[in-house]
Amino acid sequence: MDTILHALLICIHRAMMRRRWIVTCISVLPTREFSFTVLQLYSEACGLPLYRREIRGRPIKTGIFYEEENNDEVEDLYELLAFIKQKHPDIEAVSSGAILSSYQKNRIQNVCRRLNLEPLTYLWNADQAVLFDEIISSGIEAIIVKVAALGLSTRHLGKSLREMKNLLLDLSSRYGVHICGEGGEYETFVVNCPFFTKRIVVDETKIVEHSVNDFAAVAYLSLSKLHLENK
Repeated sequence: MDTILHALLICIHRAMMRRRWIVTCISVLPTREFSFTVLQLYSEACGLPLYRREIRGRPIKTGIFYEEENNDEVEDLYELLAFIKQKHPDIEAVSSGAILSSYQKNRIQNVCRRLNLEPLTYLWNADQAVLFDEIISSGIEAIIVKVAALGLSTRHLGKSLREMKNLLLDLSSRYGVHICGEGGEYETFVVNCPFFTKRIVVDETKIVEHSVNDFAAVAYLSLSKLHLENK
């Protein structure tokens, strides 16, 4: 399944609002078999070069804090960013969409420190209800492509975040569901946002169910066919 988290794009949007110029997109992927189609569409939609690297390492250092360790998966991110810095020596910072994960944030900070780059975490500890509203009001259009939480089911796949707002607020109030999906409750696919020069159109989809029960279904929307459209 190919997804991109809406939080990362709002983070990039905030960076642009602060006159931070975005020069590239990166992706570190777990397998050679991963489909690059969607990632390439994002690169074309943004008008930015895409750099990607297969994850060859594994999670050796699994504590909250991270120190350099050969063959750890974090070193794949380090190698990719080091390569990009050689290609773009004027790069000064790395923007990430971390909201609550100290595990993720600390690893990004470690890599940035070693490469003399500034880690930008504009969304860190943000109020998720406020952030959710900002995502919608900023013009980011995202659809639900995976559900894995109490109160969510296959009927919600393909719906926009705007359509899902009231339900997610209700689930957050009742069961503590993270409204921005930070707990893995759902994943999104962004089809349009302010800095896209083209929008992504979803032509064909297929629902794939991992598990179905009375409490919390786990299912995702396979994006079978996509194309770009001028805005």
